[in-house]
Amino acid sequence: MKVLQAGFQISAGKLDQCPAGTELEIALAGRSNVGKSSLLNKLVGRNNLARTSGTPGRTQTINFYLINKSFYLVDLPGYGFARAPQEARAHWGHLVESYLKGRKQLCGIIQIVDIRHNPTILDHQLFEWLRFYSIPHAIVATKSDKLSRSQAIRQEKTIRQDLAIAGETPLIIFSAKTGRGKDQLWDLIETWMIPS
Repeated sequence: MKVLQAGFQISAGKLDQCPAGTELEIALAGRSNVGKSSLLNKLVGRNNLARTSGTPGRTQTINFYLINKSFYLVDLPGYGFARAPQEARAHWGHLVESYLKGRKQLCGIIQIVDIRHNPTILDHQLFEWLRFYSIPHAIVATKSDKLSRSQAIRQEKTIRQDLAIAGETPLIIFSAKTGRGKDQLWDLIETWMIPS
């Protein structure tokens, strides 16, 4: 996909603050500091559209980025940041769950994991939740440039086995640094947006 326009639209701390239009939405979900913002920036070809942070748990709202004035990439708050206050973690969990269950515009979810690490309990929970609710989704393993080719192949196999990923769930190896997996991910996003 050729991205001609990409811009931040709105941050939502509650579901009723989400955009009211009918534009389709592709959500990015993953553990805190897994590389959601870097992935989003690489996808749209902008260095600083989504702010990246070395501080886990920085994204606390649902952030909407309008792409080509036709659909949204949606950056969900990261999960699993242990040092966040319990009340904040509970709010984020409720916010994300209500978004995933309540948005008619949502047509696909990109669950992001760090290829260098095995999936966490929270990664498993989100994956099972998406599968249970039959929401179109894919696993994207980021930071592949930090591993050798053989290590990346080994970790891809481990992630696939660990999450018990069946054939219908794509697993895409991605690098925000090199662009590996970018075209494959855009192809998948485009198929999700085709009316069924």
